[in-house]
Amino acid sequence: MTSSDDTALDLQVARRLNERAGEVIEPVLSGRGLRVGVVCGQFNGAITTRLLDGALAAFDEAGVDRSDISIAWVPGAFEIPLTALAYADADRPYDAVIALGAVIRGDTGHYELVAGECARGVQDVQLSTRVPVIFGVLTTNTVEQALERSLPDESNKGRESALSALAMVSVLRQGSIANS
Repeated sequence: MTSSDDTALDLQVARRLNERAGEVIEPVLSGRGLRVGVVCGQFNGAITTRLLDGALAAFDEAGVDRSDISIAWVPGAFEIPLTALAYADADRPYDAVIALGAVIRGDTGHYELVAGECARGVQDVQLSTRVPVIFGVLTTNTVEQALERSLPDESNKGRESALSALAMVSVLRQGSIANS
């Protein structure tokens, strides 16, 4: 989901542009046979559970077997990257990892530190391991914004994160960029 209709991908334009390339790699949203780790922050946990519900619904729809989903609960967003690394570096690595949580701006300066370091850590994990780690941590100014982004519908950011994980695994396994 995009933030604006003005920024949404125009599929007709993309198709025209694709015709000008020798190789086009596009995601296939199938989860059959994929192992997925989900790291959930307990802080602001009422939001996290709503995100997790959205992610699990998307995985179910995509055919990810429940036995191939592992959920780890950590104290908060700051602790998410280390657990994401554990999933990505496991003896039998996971195909994708999703980071779910909520950092809501408050009266103290912790917001920038926690949100920024969580995002940096997640990015570091995926770049160092080549395992997609999806940043599904909400960073909002208010509780109301976090609740809105975790509604039980198509706009749920946990759902969006799950679909992004499936897309990234698919893309990385195709064509000349396949990382087998």
